Amino acid sequence: MAKRIDDAREASRVVWEGLEGDFRLRIQQYLQQLLEEELEEFLGRRRYARKSPDQPGGYRNGHGRPRSLSTRCGMVQVRRPRARGVDEPFESRVLPFFMKRTQDITACLPQLYLHGLSLGDFDQALAGLLGDDAPVSPATVARLKTVWHAEYREWQSRPISGQVVYLWIDGLYVKAGLEKDKAALLVAVAGFVDGHKEIVALQAGYRESTESWADLLRDLKSRGMNAPAVIVGDGHLGIWAALREVYPSSLEQRCWNHKMLNVLDKLPRKVHGEARDQLRAMMYAPEQAACEALRDAFVEWCRQRQWLAAAQTLERDWERLVTFFQLPREHWVHLRTSNIVESPFAAVRLRTDAAKRFKRVDNATAAIWKMLMVGQLRFKPLLRPELLPMVQRDVRCDDAKFREQPGNNQAAA
Repeated sequence: MAKRIDDAREASRVVWEGLEGDFRLRIQQYLQQLLEEELEEFLGRRRYARKSPDQPGGYRNGHGRPRSLSTRCGMVQVRRPRARGVDEPFESRVLPFFMKRTQDITACLPQLYLHGLSLGDFDQALAGLLGDDAPVSPATVARLKTVWHAEYREWQSRPISGQVVYLWIDGLYVKAGLEKDKAALLVAVAGFVDGHKEIVALQAGYRESTESWADLLRDLKSRGMNAPAVIVGDGHLGIWAALREVYPSSLEQRCWNHKMLNVLDKLPRKVHGEARDQLRAMMYAPEQAACEALRDAFVEWCRQRQWLAAAQTLERDWERLVTFFQLPREHWVHLRTSNIVESPFAAVRLRTDAAKRFKRVDNATAAIWKMLMVGQLRFKPLLRPELLPMVQRDVRCDDAKFREQPGNNQAAA
């Protein structure tokens, strides 16, 4: 007799192999208990208790069919208790009608899609996580995409609050429906006076033309964005022409990474390593005079070897390359390049390369916007944010010291 009792205890003991199943069983029992208690509260008495004359009418009426619910611990099944003879129907707040997933699972679905899981892979991937009966289908995620379109349209029209000090802009191409329409995604990332960075604009434009960039900047201005102290962009002429039209008072900083690629394109491949080291030394020079001395040495190095096109490419638009020397040294790391725009697009390119399903520009733009919103969560704040108000007041640096610009206050623009 004692041996049979010991065997029964051993069989009921939870072991590592059955831990997940025990979790799901306990969650299922707890959820069923919550539903029963919710009905008892609705009827005003416990199960099997007699109804007093002053209590409202209504009786239990068994349970509905088993319902599957996706949770982080997998699939559980519960049966909703029913009531009859009541003045108003019993509606559970614990498990509302038509709910098949917890909010965490619902929020996880678009993230999985955005991070690379294809629509056709959802059944197989989530069955391993939630169980074979997981109520998730490609149509579920497709419906979520329609929500992104509405969110994107609302985001495009929202006002911009707060003072913008730095603005990074770039036009990027992805392998999706956009490419077939000869369109680029025009992106603007703002650095605010409190130090946080935020994507403020994303729209499709035709080949980064001046008019496309001007439309984007005019839209930012109509939404309340002030004239930034500095705008960082690549060497595309359409950007600078549009800036002179919409925000003429802002300083212009050209991206060093784009400039280096342009210069290396004019040099033989065998000297790219040496040339790249010289260009990076200019980029990270401690002061403008040292940077220009390194430039002169590089130009002479190119001319001695008859690489005149490379020298001319570096000297072209030089003033925009060294604008950052006028700003606080602590902010140079942010201002030398437009990497803040390029970085979140790395994940976008992986996603659009993995599944080339975007046939229309608006579909691609809305999905890419959602991906960028995910990437934006990883943005790091600007260094030394206490210096930003001085930059916004048009304070410039001279030999690492601040000096006020007389008679010019673009912060009020």
